[in-house]
Amino acid sequence: FIEATFFAVMFFGWDRISKGMHLFSTWMVAIGSNLSAVWILVANGWMQHPVGMAFNPETVRFEMHNFADVVFSPVAVSKFTHATTSSFQLASFFVITVSCWFLLQKRHMAMAKKSIIVASVFGLLASGLVFITGDEAAHTDAHVQPMKLAAMEGLYQGHQNVGLVAMGVPTGTKQPGDSQPPFLFKMEIPGLLSFLANRDFNSFVPGINDLVYGNDEQNIEGVAQKMRAGAHALSALKRYKEIKDTNPRGAAAELADFKTVEQYLGYGYLTSPEQAVPPVPLTFYAFRVMVILGTLFPLLFLLFLIYALKDTLAEKKCLLRIGLSSVFLAYLASQAGWIVAEVGRQPWAIHGLLPVTVARSNLTAGTVQSTFFMFLVLFTILCIAEVKIMLKQITLGPKEERS
Repeated sequence: FIEATFFAVMFFGWDRISKGMHLFSTWMVAIGSNLSAVWILVANGWMQHPVGMAFNPETVRFEMHNFADVVFSPVAVSKFTHATTSSFQLASFFVITVSCWFLLQKRHMAMAKKSIIVASVFGLLASGLVFITGDEAAHTDAHVQPMKLAAMEGLYQGHQNVGLVAMGVPTGTKQPGDSQPPFLFKMEIPGLLSFLANRDFNSFVPGINDLVYGNDEQNIEGVAQKMRAGAHALSALKRYKEIKDTNPRGAAAELADFKTVEQYLGYGYLTSPEQAVPPVPLTFYAFRVMVILGTLFPLLFLLFLIYALKDTLAEKKCLLRIGLSSVFLAYLASQAGWIVAEVGRQPWAIHGLLPVTVARSNLTAGTVQSTFFMFLVLFTILCIAEVKIMLKQITLGPKEERS
């Protein structure tokens, strides 16, 4: 609400309000958008790692019991910090892209050079934070979503001193438990995945096979065991619902039985252990796109900063053309990161508790389709309008230089 209110004041208020009020409106837009990110990413973090709640068998709902546990969950914190700092990178590249266009057009050159210096410094600072928060996000995934980490690395058989795959081509037809090699070829950095996961180069990192079929030596419970416990939970819950009004003592016993296996509830809906494995090639490639571009970005920021400070940037036509596409590369890296986050958590809507196949609406297919196309048309119109407004403003350039 804050963001939407002050955005209009910020955008249309140049000649209507004081400079101080305009600056205040700009800060309100920034604060409002980041507050939006807090609650969106806290909700997403809870779905990835449900904490601070309890399952209510009466309402068949997961109900929050501890607000602080939900907000300060390590997954929620890492998601917010990583998503927002990578968005700061994207914002920096947006400024650089527009400024590069001005330099190539030989317009508003003084403003463009200053803008690139500011954006490059901000982008470099954001890049350092992206590296730190990305490392923490992967470390957190290793402990709360180990299957996602295994899919990100195409790791099927866990072992000690596991390397991080720098480049590779996964075997597309590889399935858990089969004898096919996981990769057609790969290049890896020895021990780095073990360090990323456990801060120990010689530590054990479980693979997909360990997580699906279990590993007694490492005390890893397999999905098949969890499915049996989940089926038990569903059966106990069903019996409780059937007799709670007619047999209070029996219902209490069934509820107590349900509580012992409640944490496996979602696994009772799976039909095979292999169903717990996310799409490995897509998760693997998306992770590499994100990491490779994320490594390239600080180098680009550094080049732009050096040449802008030397006042030779206008001569670097090749770098300026790269700068024109930089915002699109940043968007690509951001979307690749979301693919890792959301495809990598499949098959779960709420991790371990609610599969996507069960988390469906009671609405008819026709209702869902009509709503989808209505939103598709609406957001397409808004997207076209937004792009036209931005292109118009970029073409006009800074007002001070137009007068």
